[in-house]
Amino acid sequence: MLPRVLTIAGTDPTGGAGLQADIKAINEAGGFPLSVTTALVAQNTCGVREVHTPPVEFLRAQLDAVFDDVQVDAVKIGMLGSAEITHAITEYLDRHPVPFLVVDPVMVATSGDRLLSVEAEDAVRELCKRATIITPNLSEQAVLARAEEVRTHEEAIEQATALARDLGTAVLVKGGHLEGDRADNAVVHPTGEVFRIRNVRVNTTNTHGTGCSLSSCLATRLAVGQPLDKAAQWATLWLSTAIRHADDLHVGKGHGPVDHAAWNRMYREAASTAPWDLSPAPSEEKPLVAPAGPHTQALWSRCSSLLRAILGDGFLTLLADGTLPEEAFRFYLEQDAFYLREYGKALAGVASHSPNSQDMIAWARDAQNTMTEEANLHREILGGETHTDPSYVTLGYTSLLGAAAGKDYAVAAATVLPCYWLYAEVALRMAEKNTPNHPYQAWLSAYADEGFIEDTRQAIERVERALEAAGEATREEATRNFMYAAYWEREFFGQALRAS
Repeated sequence: MLPRVLTIAGTDPTGGAGLQADIKAINEAGGFPLSVTTALVAQNTCGVREVHTPPVEFLRAQLDAVFDDVQVDAVKIGMLGSAEITHAITEYLDRHPVPFLVVDPVMVATSGDRLLSVEAEDAVRELCKRATIITPNLSEQAVLARAEEVRTHEEAIEQATALARDLGTAVLVKGGHLEGDRADNAVVHPTGEVFRIRNVRVNTTNTHGTGCSLSSCLATRLAVGQPLDKAAQWATLWLSTAIRHADDLHVGKGHGPVDHAAWNRMYREAASTAPWDLSPAPSEEKPLVAPAGPHTQALWSRCSSLLRAILGDGFLTLLADGTLPEEAFRFYLEQDAFYLREYGKALAGVASHSPNSQDMIAWARDAQNTMTEEANLHREILGGETHTDPSYVTLGYTSLLGAAAGKDYAVAAATVLPCYWLYAEVALRMAEKNTPNHPYQAWLSAYADEGFIEDTRQAIERVERALEAAGEATREEATRNFMYAAYWEREFFGQALRAS
């Protein structure tokens, strides 16, 4: 059953903020949206023009219409506007308690102007005491804390710690308005416990409605059943994806909205059952590990656009900037550990078909390295052996490898090549992001290592020789299998973000 999530807020006719953004965020996060209007706002991406506030009696009538008919699983509260409205909602929720309440205390405009009277601010502070979590920006956090606005993330956490203790509710510290490359968030609990959420700033001015969207998403993930910390992390990741795609929307002349549907569009594209295009249009992506001849050049021309898709996938983007959630990275590694065991068997199968002892030894050596060195890396990062069942992506990829091992040598060799080549290309491009304090430094270093790059060069050369010696029909089959494996590489990287 979809959780039923109520947003209580003002409107935005251009769809980027307020109720309209809340409804989209709730829907995208997995809930059924309900809405109650506190104010009719004539606004767009350039600013607010006029606000019409209906009588409080009409607000209560809207609330009655919802609660008399629907079981509400979570409530998100945004723009209130006055002490009278705030008191009315507080009293109503006291009589109609809900499992989760997220309050986004809209109190300070982007310009820094205070939007509420002192009486209304006190009423909002009282409402916040009933919340599961509040999501103020730093200016609003300062107002609630009755303190000066802070300038650093650590100062914000320190201020939020005192505020959370005072209110008896959790505070989401948002780093989006701070300066620098980071836009980290943090959940500060009333106990003083802090859950930090890594997040990189996206270079865009199209951030209209981010506060509304984040709080609505958070309320929905709580209603879905996620614990508070994980719900906040999921909401942060979802919003970051929406911001990354905001510039593609071209909505409005001012600060445009975020792309609320970007996350679920990723799911829809991954779920497509349309057959893969085995001859996609080549991209301008130049290989960093060169082809060994015309046959491997032809393979690269076909798969280069897939490399661009892999690099643009959210998983690698987040891994490179260090903000990938640890559970997503662990999921990836657990699946990779299963994959490598099967890949080692496939390499051994290729070795057994090799036409000469030199190539046989090389494939067998790589099979041994796969089963030892790479496996040791996984055990080191994961903290021991793992016996996770394969996902359907992992199972599909390894099934292709297993079937190819029984085919002609050239077909089998071409099938295992994308795991060398695309991995090497990805690793070399991501190496510039690697630093000693990068959270995924060990993984980034392993696959950009010159030893692995040299193994990749030699594997490309062996495949080139195999295709040169093969007949036309065998080369066509080898090319098909190479492309299938390249697509599975794309799916393998992308699956971790879809596991939550």
